[in-house]
Amino acid sequence: QLLSYAYEMSERPVLKYAATFPQTQDPCHLCFSNFHVPPLLKIFFITLMASNTTNNEVRGSHQRLQTLLHHLQSSSNFNSNSTSTNSLQQISNSKPNKVAAVLICLFEDQDGNLRVILTQRASSLSTHAGEVALPGGKKDECDTDDVQTALREAKEEIGLDPSLVTFITLLEPFHTKYGITIIPVVGILSNKDAFLPVLDSAEVEAIFDVPLEMFLKNDNRRAEEREWMEEKYLVHYFDYEVDNKKYVIWAITASILIRAATLLLRRPPDFLEQRPKFWGGVTENDTMILQRSNSQL
Repeated sequence: QLLSYAYEMSERPVLKYAATFPQTQDPCHLCFSNFHVPPLLKIFFITLMASNTTNNEVRGSHQRLQTLLHHLQSSSNFNSNSTSTNSLQQISNSKPNKVAAVLICLFEDQDGNLRVILTQRASSLSTHAGEVALPGGKKDECDTDDVQTALREAKEEIGLDPSLVTFITLLEPFHTKYGITIIPVVGILSNKDAFLPVLDSAEVEAIFDVPLEMFLKNDNRRAEEREWMEEKYLVHYFDYEVDNKKYVIWAITASILIRAATLLLRRPPDFLEQRPKFWGGVTENDTMILQRSNSQL
């Protein structure tokens, strides 16, 4: 019944469609308010409505997620309005530009909640030693694209077989003040049990996973105001403890995950983000769009 209803709505983009309904008449609210539906199934349903296809060919759930993400991204202005041109120009002029890709590897836990895999960098590394990071690294000449970079690095760092990951989409680039452009690659790990981590001790000290939703909540979060190139911004710190070990997810890794959670869970964070413009990312426009299109999933 859900799929039949979704196909009936498939020619109406989800943001415009949701905006035409009062909250009490929201189609997604009517479908999902009375029973639990896992996040990936919700995404599957929503993206059927977001699709413009007129035939009944059933596509994979990852394609529906890709449709949703692309639709949300195309509805926002992050490419032109969220990045400070002057800041990026100064970064480009002062340091050689390098490209890196990181893997946002998602899976569902037993309760149907989305979780993301993270690593703690080895304490022996010369840069960012001991910090929490997404699997990934700099692009090699042998890499054909950013997806291959992220998957190759994940294989090298934590032993994640690329065949276990279904590529979904790329998020917009993030730019560091050190002249590195980071491309977040979103993928789904459909069979978590098939993943048997093998850590490269020279690069990775630990592997763990966290709920994606934590990056939209105020719980266990703190922020620090900083300034760079006459621009004030907030650096967010998320504290997480598992197996009696404490981790801190912060800086650009936290910002990437805030962006991913905002798009995938379809709501803005509960706090003021105020990221530096040179990083790129969510604008006030994005937040307004998400608030208007929130379908109470």
